[in-house]
Parts: sequence; C-alpha cells; structure tokens
Amino acid sequence: MSDMSIYENLTQLGTSTGLPEDPERAVLEKVPNPQAGTGYMVRFVAPEFTSLCPITGAPDFAHLVIDYVPKDFLVESKSLKLFLGSFRNHGAFHEDCTISIAKRLVDLLQPDWLRIGGYWYPRGGIPIDVFYQTGTAPEGVWIPDQGVPPYRGRG
Repeated sequence: MSDMSIYENLTQLGTSTGLPEDPERAVLEKVPNPQAGTGYMVRFVAPEFTSLCPITGAPDFAHLVIDYVPKDFLVESKSLKLFLGSFRNHGAFHEDCTISIAKRLVDLLQPDWLRIGGYWYPRGGIPIDVFYQTGTAPEGVWIPDQGVPPYRGRG
C-alpha cells in the first residue's frame, strides 16, 4: 500500500472547486512520484480543449496531447483539468496557449522530458498544429506516437 501522506497538501482534490477565471490564477498542484527512479511516460489527452481568439473573441478548439517522463513529481490530474479549463474564457493565439501550458508544467514538475502536441481545429479553413518538447526523450522509455493524424476532418 502506498503512503497516503504524499497527498496531504493538495487543495483541490476531493473538494468542490470552481473553474479558475484565467490560467494565471489556476493552481497547478504536484505530488511526489511514488515511482521516482523508474523511467515511464504519462500521457494526458484533452480532445475538447477550448480557448478564445484574442482579437475576435471567437472560440478556438484543439485536441491536446501532453506526454511527460516524470522525475520527482507528478501533476495532480484534477488541478490539470481545472488549469486547462481556465483557458475557456482566455484570449490567446494557438501558439501561445500550447507553449504556455508546456512551460507551466515544466516549471512545476521539472520532468525528465515533456512534449505537447496542440492539434487545433480550423478557423478560416486553416488548422494550426503546434508542437513543443524539452529535448531528446530519455533512452529506454517507451514514447508512443501521439496518434493524431494530419487534419482531414479530425475525430
């Protein structure tokens, strides 16, 4: 049985927590990695990510895939869901949203490796895909393809 004390400082899990007004106010939380020292990859997929165009205020939609190889910490998933949801009323270009998410996670977790694929649905007939990673994936860790095909009516 794992040591439950690693969860004692979480402020959102197990409580009713409203959606943050914007990403800067969102609280991302981490927990100690109970498998520290073991090379493995964690994947989060947000197929209905939403933000706003900073100019027109029109909604933008993306399929986000976040992969990371943890070191000492894991991101607490409810806090990640709330953080991603905080973009719903936030105006930023696709590139800024995607890279800001990656940098915030890297700052919080200091993972061995992280990559994000932001597969944005078309507006004005042009899909925009944004990719970022911190460097070369660690040797010996299985890193599968993100599995999102080039745009052809994504689904």
